This record gives sequence, C-alpha cells and structure tokens, in this order.
Amino acid sequence: MADGGGEEVQVVSLGGKGSSLSSSSVNAIAAGQARLRIDSSALDRLTTLSPPPQSLKTCRIPIPETLTPVECRASLVVLLNKLLRHPNPSQIRTVLPNLIADALNSDSGVAPSLGSVEVTEEEGLVVQNSCAELYGVSAVIDHEAAALATVVDAVAALSCEALKGNDLAFNSTDSGDGHVDKDEIGVASDMKLLLSGSKMAGKNSIQAISKIPEVHGGLRQFVKSVHSMTRVKLNSSVKAVDGGEREAVAAKLQPLPALRNVGANSLSRAKLNVEAVGIESSRTGLLTLFEEKCPTEIDLSNAAKLVSDLLFEEDYPAFVHALNCLLETVWNIVSWEVVTAFVVLEGGDLEGAMTTEVNGGDKPVDKKSEKKKKKAVLGKGTSLTVQLIKEWLQRKEVGSSDGQTVLEKWVEDVLLFFNHKRPKFGELVTTVKGIVESNESRRLPKLPKGTRDFSKEQMTIREKAFSIIADVFKRHGATALDTPVFELRETLMGKYGEDSKLVYDLADQGGELCSLRYDLTVPFARYVAMNGITSFKRYQIAKVYRRDNPAKGRYREFYQCDFDIAGQYEEMGPDFEVIKILTELLNELDIGDYEVKLNHRKLLDGMLEICGVPSEKFRTICSSIDKLDKQSFEQVKKEMVEEKGLSAVTADKIGTFVKERGSPKELLLKLKQEGSDFLLNASSKRALDELDVLFEALDRSKCISKVVFDLSLARGLDYYTGVIYEAVFKGTTQVGSIAAGGRYDNLIGMFGTKQVPAVGVSLGIERVFAIMEQVQKDRNQIVRPTETQVQLSILGDKSKLPLAAELAGELWDSKVKAEYVVNKRSDKHMARAKESKVPWMVLVGDKELESGTVKLKNMEANIEEEVPRATFVQELQRRLKE
Repeated sequence: MADGGGEEVQVVSLGGKGSSLSSSSVNAIAAGQARLRIDSSALDRLTTLSPPPQSLKTCRIPIPETLTPVECRASLVVLLNKLLRHPNPSQIRTVLPNLIADALNSDSGVAPSLGSVEVTEEEGLVVQNSCAELYGVSAVIDHEAAALATVVDAVAALSCEALKGNDLAFNSTDSGDGHVDKDEIGVASDMKLLLSGSKMAGKNSIQAISKIPEVHGGLRQFVKSVHSMTRVKLNSSVKAVDGGEREAVAAKLQPLPALRNVGANSLSRAKLNVEAVGIESSRTGLLTLFEEKCPTEIDLSNAAKLVSDLLFEEDYPAFVHALNCLLETVWNIVSWEVVTAFVVLEGGDLEGAMTTEVNGGDKPVDKKSEKKKKKAVLGKGTSLTVQLIKEWLQRKEVGSSDGQTVLEKWVEDVLLFFNHKRPKFGELVTTVKGIVESNESRRLPKLPKGTRDFSKEQMTIREKAFSIIADVFKRHGATALDTPVFELRETLMGKYGEDSKLVYDLADQGGELCSLRYDLTVPFARYVAMNGITSFKRYQIAKVYRRDNPAKGRYREFYQCDFDIAGQYEEMGPDFEVIKILTELLNELDIGDYEVKLNHRKLLDGMLEICGVPSEKFRTICSSIDKLDKQSFEQVKKEMVEEKGLSAVTADKIGTFVKERGSPKELLLKLKQEGSDFLLNASSKRALDELDVLFEALDRSKCISKVVFDLSLARGLDYYTGVIYEAVFKGTTQVGSIAAGGRYDNLIGMFGTKQVPAVGVSLGIERVFAIMEQVQKDRNQIVRPTETQVQLSILGDKSKLPLAAELAGELWDSKVKAEYVVNKRSDKHMARAKESKVPWMVLVGDKELESGTVKLKNMEANIEEEVPRATFVQELQRRLKE
C-alpha cells in the first residue's frame, strides 16, 4: 500500500503445495498491508462434511485480550496456517479456516473477534495446542527486529558523522583463529563501509560509538536466534500435546539484553547529537522536543524489567507482548537518533529555513552577511542515507503549518520516514541494505579460517620478534636453512602419531603424492639424511600447516621458529644448550612470566612399564597423558580405559605418578630415593641419570629457576626419544604452550642409513605475537609502522616533483630513511608527519628556494632552524646521530 493510499495491497496465499509462511508475510497480513487468500488446493484437501451436532464442542480461540490488534491478527494467521498444514487434512473442515480468513480480510485496524466457535475434537486440539499467540507475536518480532538490525548501523553511522566520532573501533579484522565474534566483525565491516571516504569521522573518542560492533553484533545474534526458531515453527504441524513448546519459544527470545543495549547505546548517541547542534535556537528547540517525546532510560529499563519479570513468571503470551513493546521502545529511540543526527548534519539548511520563517517568509536573507560554510564531506554510505531523508522531506514539502515551526515539521517528517510501521518502510530497509551491499569496496575477499593477515603495526611487532629470535640463534652458532613448503607424503606419514590426521594432503600432480609440512623438524631430518650430514646446528623461521580446528591461538597456517642440533656431542650438552636458548628467547622477547615444563620420554616409558601398560600402547597412552594440561585426570582416565583398553587399576597407577610436579632438583631427588620403582627399571633409571647431568648444567647457567619438572608432560609426537619440554606463558593472555621440543635420536635414521642423534626446540611465534601485542597495549606503547627518519616536505604543486626527486635522492643515497610529500598546504605536511611520527622534517618552500636554504624541524622539540641547501644532508645526519 502506498504511503498516501490508492495502491492495491499485495496478496499472500496460504496452504499451497510447497509454500511456506514467513515472518514478513505474517506481519504484512497483520498490519493490513496484505490480503489473505487460501490456496484452492488447500481447501480441496479439507473436508466439507458436517459432523453430527453432538460431536461438536464450543471452543474459544485462545488469543489474550492484552495483545495489540496487529499481534492478534498475526496470531490468527499462524493458527490458520496450522489448520491448513494439518497432517490429516480430511479431519479439518473448511468452515473454520474460511471464518478466520474472512476475519483477517475485514477491518485491519481492529483485532478480529471470533468469539466462541463450534469445532470438532481434532480442530479443538489444533486451536488449543497451536501456540499461535506465541508464534504470531514472534513473527512480528522477527520481522521488525530484522529490519532494526539492518537500519541501526546506518543510523549509528549518521551519529558518527554528527559527533565526529573515532572510527578505530570499526577496524576490527577477523584474526582467523575462530575465536572472534563474527557478528561483531560484520558490524564493524559494515560501519567502515558506510563511513568510507568521510572527512568528519575519526576525531572524538566516544564510548557509545566504540561499543557499536559489540552492541549491534549482539542484536544480530538475537535476530538470528529468533528467525531460526520462527522459520521452523510457523510451518510445523501441531503436536497432540504441548511438549514444552512455550518454554522453547521463550528460550529463543530470552536474550533481551541485546535489545536493551541497542536502545541504551542509541539513546546515548542521540543525547550527544542534541548537544552537538551548532545553532543555539535549533539546539534549544530540539532539546525540548527530545525530552518531551523520546523514550527515556527509565522507560527503557521499565520495559526490559517487565519482559524479565513475565518470563520468570512463565506468563509466555504476556512475555512475547512485552518483548514486542520493548522492541517498539527501541525503535522509537533509534528514530530519534536519526532525527538528532540529521539536524546536526543538515543544520545549515535548517538555519536558512528558520531565518526565512523569522523574516516573514518572503523577505530575502542577506547572503553577504552569512559566513560561507564549507559543506562537510560525509561517508559514501551516510551521504546516501542523508540524501534519502532530504528527498523525503522535499516530497513532504517542508514548511511550517498548523502553528508548527520549521524544526517541529522537520522532526515530525523525519520520524515518519523512519516509522517502521509505515507501509512503505520495507523499501527503506531494502535501500539501506543496498547502500552497504552496493558499496564499491563491499564484498571484499575473506580469509580462510585459521589464517590471518598482519597489519603494518602487527608486522612491526613481528619483524622485531624475528630479529630478536634470529640474533639469539646466531649467537649460539646456528646457520639458516630453508626447506620446501611441501614434502612427499611418505616423508611426513608415520612421524606424528595421532596428529598425522592433521597433515594437509595435496592433489596428485605428476604422479607424486605430496603434503604441506606439518612442522620444520621432519623436513630438517630429511635434509640431514639426504645430504649425508653428521653434524649440523641450524635454525629456520618458516610457515607450517595443520588441518586443525581454529581456536584462540590455534591456526591452520602459522610460523614456527626452530633451532636444532644434530650430531654426536657430550652427554646432555645439546639438550642443555637448547633449553638455555629457549629461556634466552623468552626473556629477550620480554613477554612476561613463563615456565618451561620438562620431562623425559624414557622416564615416561619406565613409568608406563611399572604401571603395567603393554609396550605397544606406550605412544598412544602418552598421547592421552599429554592432554592433562587441558583436561582433568578423570577425563583422561576415561579415554585410556574406554577407548584405549587399559584397566582402571592401571590407569589409577598412572594417575599417582603424573601428579608429581615441582622443582627439578628436589623432585629428582625424590624419584631417586632408595626403594623407588624408577631405580628398578632400566629405562627410567637411565633417564634419571641423564636428568641429573642436565639439571646441574641448567643450574650452573642460571636458568633452572624457569624450569619445572612435570611427570604429566608427554608430548604426543612419536619421534621423541629423550628429554622433552614445553614453555607455557603464565600471564593473563591465555594462549596455551608457546614453545616445545625435545630429543629425537631415531628420526634422521628413518630417512637414511645412519642414525644421527638430534635435539631441538620450536617457538610458536603466533602465540608469542598475541602476547607481545597485549603487552604493548597494556603498557600504552605506540607502534611506529615505519622507520622513516625524515619527511621531506615540498610546499608547492606537481611542478615541484623534480625538486622533490633531487632532494629525496640525496637523502636516499646517503642511507637516510626518508619520504617526500609535495603539497601546497602546510597543514597537510604537518598532519602527515604527526601521523607517521617522524622525528625530523625538512621543509622547502619558495622562501627557502630563493635563499638557498632548507628548514630543519625537530618534531619532538618543535624547534626549527635554517641550514644551507648544499649541506643539509650532512647537517641532518649529524643531528640523527645525536
């Protein structure tokens, strides 16, 4: 129906074969924007036979009187659809569906009153158990909440422009680790696109703006929950007995904080918008109207509390009605946010209209006395939204009438434009959705799950970390190695135990089965064996790939930083050095507190043998034990007994040992006490002797304080044969282990004729990055993404490019890190310098050219001095060294 009437309403057909009822159709019929028609095939399936009068009973349609006319009508639409979709349509007469359809097609402004009707037993069951009053109101909520979720971003974007809000909160990117909130990311992306190209956003830090992704993301989750439930329930058949459907509906509608938060956040921005109106008379008038007609925090709080109370009381019909009222309150607030933001952004036009009104409407305004105002540059999305509102106002012929001021008429018409009950409001929703989706930068490629991009600031942190790590490795005499990103599949298979299922296989190309490398250790072992190397100390920093489920700190593509020593050396010498290197790395990366958990595979094997575990199950049981850092012993025990065939007694014996944890020397002394089972086992006795040597070396090198002897550490990889260790961060950032390694004496021999013993460590750099980023955030450290030392600023137009090339060339030839800027406006040069945080500027304008000088500016001290053009590079180099 057109806004002004005169157009025919649409027709919604129910009961047709393969058709389904949607929330939008329910709302359209309920609001009188669509007429209802029962499909003839549906009527043909129903019976026209009239049963004996004694088999009929009087039944009242169970629609509460407290519902609004629209809610009542929506409930009847659902009931009608339930009758038409009855699994045994021959048990339903045509009379009742026709009665409901006639009532719905009558006056749409009132609630149809069917009173009591005569029904059969089967019809009565449908009427009583349909939950039509819940699903009908839920459909209205679903339709209007979905529209709100679309419109609210565009409204908030207007406020961002009006308040000159900081848009950094919309720079959120998907880290790819599966831990982020996809709805928040989606909101941030849409907000960024709406504000794309804006010259107004990005100035003021405002909480009601920075919270938009979180708050609107919660609304999107609420909308999805309601829609998934409503879509199914509208078209399901009625159960013979109510099996808790009302409780299930309430559970889906329960996350009401999402609505309340949207309303509260929108109200905060609306108030700030009123304060931001630049013209005092407009601000005063708008404030009066706002305080008089806009819902308050108390209104919002009371509406939300009523919803919560009714849910607790299990009054479900009243609950859905109250929730719909809360949604209505939020809509009103959002509409007022539109009004206030629009008045701020278009205040100049309003001022002109009000001035004309004050001057009598026909007296020209003195344009020369007006200060020429530069039109603000809005974002691409917000400018289109503003244009839509302005076109609407032009159609409504804005001007005072019936005693209204221009401002009052503006407010009235903008509120009408964003009235979600307006018949043509759906066109506005579609248009707003199209603004986002048609944006030229919309629909950017997405990252695969488990991968991530690094921004320029993140790359700065990463390069710093890589530099520190490489320096530590080189300090210990290692040389760099690089290997292919994929290996023959046969090279990788059988080396990782149960984790072999995480290896990425590639399609067959040229008759070779290949897989992406799972780690850097197996390729290193293959390289050593293939080249007949018997002694090698190497490091490698490269990406590895795992077909894993992304989680916080867990990726499918990530960097590892490996250090390995291969060859015959003194007993425990390489093991000591690798652990020492690990502590040096973590200390110099300055990530905070950590510990290195340490154990010995031969000690584990001895322990398992003492407990009675068959030797063929050693590796698989080690894999279970390795989960003790994430699971309770009872969970691990259940896996060992039910999945891996151990007896409960054996599992309990293992439990007594793996709980041992403590200071390396103290726990070692305990395990070597006279009568210890470990001393009676050849494997564990040798392990204890080796650990004795290792702990003494670590103690002498002053790094044993970071080591914890932990018998629950197992390391699931099959190739470990001796000492194993794992570094764990102990700070607030939960990332799991950050480094791990151990001795693997038999791995290289799998690829060649010689057994070359080896030991190594691998640093999980992605998790270290997460910690370093959080540390910098906590310390309020500012990351400079470039190392630029000097900004060469040439004041002029493009004709000055040759001059810029000459001077910049001299700086680059002298190894000075410099960038140049050519622009007529000095403020552009200063803004660029402050943004990049360069320590020095070289300014060259017409005055400097005439005098044969350049101006050097120390940005931190804000001191300028002129130096001769011929020696400016040398002067600058001298100051950079100071």
